[in-house]
Amino acid sequence: MTNKPRPNCAGHLPFTRRHFLFGAAAAGSSLLQAEQIAARNAKTRGTARAVVFFNLNGGSSHLDTFDPKDGAWNPRDVDIRQSGPFTLSNRFFPKLSRHLNDLLLVRSAAGWEAAHERGQFYMQTAHSQNPALAGETPHIGAVIAREKATDGLLPPFMSFNQTGLQGAKFLGGLFEPMMPPATRNGITTLSHNHFGAIAQSRERFERRFGLLETLDAPLRQAPMNDAMAAYAGYYGRARAMMYNDVVDNIFKFSVDDENRYGATGVGRAAIVARNAIRAKNGAIFFNISQGGWDLHDNQFTAPTSIYTLTRELDNAVSALSDDLKATGEFGETLIVVMGEFGRTPGPLNSRTGRDHYRNVQSIALLGGGIRGGRVIGATDAQGSAITDYGWSGKRAIYPEDITASIYSALGVDWTKSVLDTPSRRKYDFIVGAADGKFAPVEEFWG
Repeated sequence: MTNKPRPNCAGHLPFTRRHFLFGAAAAGSSLLQAEQIAARNAKTRGTARAVVFFNLNGGSSHLDTFDPKDGAWNPRDVDIRQSGPFTLSNRFFPKLSRHLNDLLLVRSAAGWEAAHERGQFYMQTAHSQNPALAGETPHIGAVIAREKATDGLLPPFMSFNQTGLQGAKFLGGLFEPMMPPATRNGITTLSHNHFGAIAQSRERFERRFGLLETLDAPLRQAPMNDAMAAYAGYYGRARAMMYNDVVDNIFKFSVDDENRYGATGVGRAAIVARNAIRAKNGAIFFNISQGGWDLHDNQFTAPTSIYTLTRELDNAVSALSDDLKATGEFGETLIVVMGEFGRTPGPLNSRTGRDHYRNVQSIALLGGGIRGGRVIGATDAQGSAITDYGWSGKRAIYPEDITASIYSALGVDWTKSVLDTPSRRKYDFIVGAADGKFAPVEEFWG
């Protein structure tokens, strides 16, 4: 049995979701018009308007980041300190240790996967990786973009430094992530002066773009495939960003800022996220990937080691928190720091590193209405098992629960499903959420 579209009474094929994507992109309207939605109308928190998601790509070690233990595996200078409910390495996180009143550490988290590609897919989508469904499983940033998009100049979903990004998939081009460079000079293609002064160049660009729209009109009404629909859907938003000083300045920053954030790829991305959040011009979800965490070998002495990774992360997260506090956006910006799984507990392996471990991982949260100064959950002396879940769910906190918490913080109903996907298969924002199997961790808020 196939799912081919059926001719209507006039003998013509009806418009599909792919056709609608072009119309929606051109009109700037919501995809809600074309979707059948099911939901339990869950009560959301709505405490945040933006999310900065630090993706510790490669799987960060909980024992060497947010759940350190006394053990012979630690280097001599690790300097683990106790402050209230917190134990943190002052060597690895000297700046973050000054944000303890804002910091919430989750030590009772776990993953479903122990392979990088599958773990990354789960973290990005809150779904297991199924090749048959991957084309209809969007990134959570795209879901948020689709739910919360405004008429702002900036795309609602931005991503930095990430390879293997899932993207918007069937949700369409309007909600694909923008993946800009993060450099002091900004995006050099936002304006051109190839034809004399900027005004003359802009006039010529507008004429050419108008010609392009005229020539493309038939394809906009009947795109040949999803990729073409997505590509064209992004054109209008990109055009609105060009020759605009407000947009241009969002992607630029000073040498002083660059140095304060650590002068690294993750730090520069955090600066652009900060600028976009301050601008309040449509950007909502920021995915910032920090690679290098897959430290099976020489984790304390490799060129990219625990020392370099934690220093980069400490500088970026701390400076971002400081700057958002200074201008009043910290309380409405949820910062999430996590990898796809944890690392093997206790002593290091024979190569002085740690291997993949899904039974325990740690996550850091700040801002966005989250109540800091606390630790949720606990593990045993070697970090091998959860000894206290620390929340009402009385089980490990899984990626679905973290995603539901992010959705709730932004005012997105995590129990929603889209019933009329291109394949006619139901897409759940979170599988099992409508039945209460997964839900926001309400303890995050107090």
